[in-house]
Amino acid sequence: MTDLVPVLLGSAPWVIEQAADLRDYHRLRRRVFVEDQGLFAGTDLDDRDDDPRTVVLVARAAGGELLGGVRVGPAAAGPDLGWWVGGRLVVDPAVRGAQGIGPALVRAACAYAENAGALRFDATVQSRRERMFRRLGWETIRPQSVNGQPHFLMRWPIGRLAALAAATKNPLGDLVRGLAPAGFTGDDGAPVPGSDLIAACDAILPSMVERDPDWAGWCAVLVNVNDLAAMGAEPVGLLNAVGARDAAFAARILGGLRRAADAYGIPVLGGHTQLGVPASLSATALGRTDHPVPGGGGRPGHRVRLTADLGGRWRPGYHGRQWDSTSHRGHAELRALQAYVGAARPEAAKDVSMAGIAGTLGMLAEASGCGAVLDVARVPRPEGASMGDWLSCFPGFAMLTTGDQRAADPRPAVTAGCGELVPGQGVRLRWPDGELTDAINSGVTGLGTA
Repeated sequence: MTDLVPVLLGSAPWVIEQAADLRDYHRLRRRVFVEDQGLFAGTDLDDRDDDPRTVVLVARAAGGELLGGVRVGPAAAGPDLGWWVGGRLVVDPAVRGAQGIGPALVRAACAYAENAGALRFDATVQSRRERMFRRLGWETIRPQSVNGQPHFLMRWPIGRLAALAAATKNPLGDLVRGLAPAGFTGDDGAPVPGSDLIAACDAILPSMVERDPDWAGWCAVLVNVNDLAAMGAEPVGLLNAVGARDAAFAARILGGLRRAADAYGIPVLGGHTQLGVPASLSATALGRTDHPVPGGGGRPGHRVRLTADLGGRWRPGYHGRQWDSTSHRGHAELRALQAYVGAARPEAAKDVSMAGIAGTLGMLAEASGCGAVLDVARVPRPEGASMGDWLSCFPGFAMLTTGDQRAADPRPAVTAGCGELVPGQGVRLRWPDGELTDAINSGVTGLGTA
């Protein structure tokens, strides 16, 4: 990656890029931290310098001369949990101050960490630099000492999960309050009064229908059967409404829908198709259960469990946003997944929606009249998916459940306890060092308690 921070206004005298050769950066660090400041004796190199995941960003003049640098990377050995740290920020004393190189390196480090999927980004900062970091938006956590010298632990606020919840779910309270039946506010499906039927309805993003009509058709079935599964219901039929510019495009949408309906074994009962209009797709599914599982049945103290199918891959064209765990599965595997919640009979359940794992947990907690804590290190996650992507993506099949539940076989999914419901509101992330960081500060939908 080159020119991470290129020209801002007019012609910049320097650029920030990822360093390939670290020798100049290490020499500058030694000159400043060992020789000038006496912060370290002999060398300032440490284990982070030996970690192959550590990345160094450097500022270079137009002629290639090193002006400064900073390192970023995962905080701990083992799997990258989305906890990153920055450090060894250094600027050549000859150019320090006037050109804004230090602040630019800090901004570049923040951008790099967030782009890598970090959800927590810390730095231990010399006390005289605290003011600069605060001006850049960092939060002071607490004082620390490094080799007897005063420092502050500081944290860059990463709002990725809260922003996703705000974009996808926050307006719902004002829009639909009072429409849902008592006890099932904000649920994935709705009990049909006087029957054992559960009805679910979902629309697919028009841009997705236009871009990938076959996949949109598959997802119209997927999201509806997931909604029924979260209620513990067995699917019995599906209706759809399709809009398309012509018959050929409608055939591509319906082709994906037909493949998914066959794979899940849910009959298509009927629907409506309109040609000569912009692309659109929605579906309604019906299921049956004598014991619907509410999304708002949780209580403070309940353990949170995530059951997710980690097989598959990122859907081409939707890397980091949509995990395709279903299109390669056979009928028996798909039906086994759909039967899990009904067999387990937890006290509350929600399928993970476009709000992601964190946002959906926030919805379950909100409907239950409480908040939630998610243990980051315990979340089941596919290899190759960053924590930031995994907690914010649509994961194909994933169910959040709370409270007591019966023993049930989750296969081909995996299941793990990874948090608890707590008094309050919103969602916090708990890290291996015991720190808690805010993911979502308040209710997600505004619908309140079910």
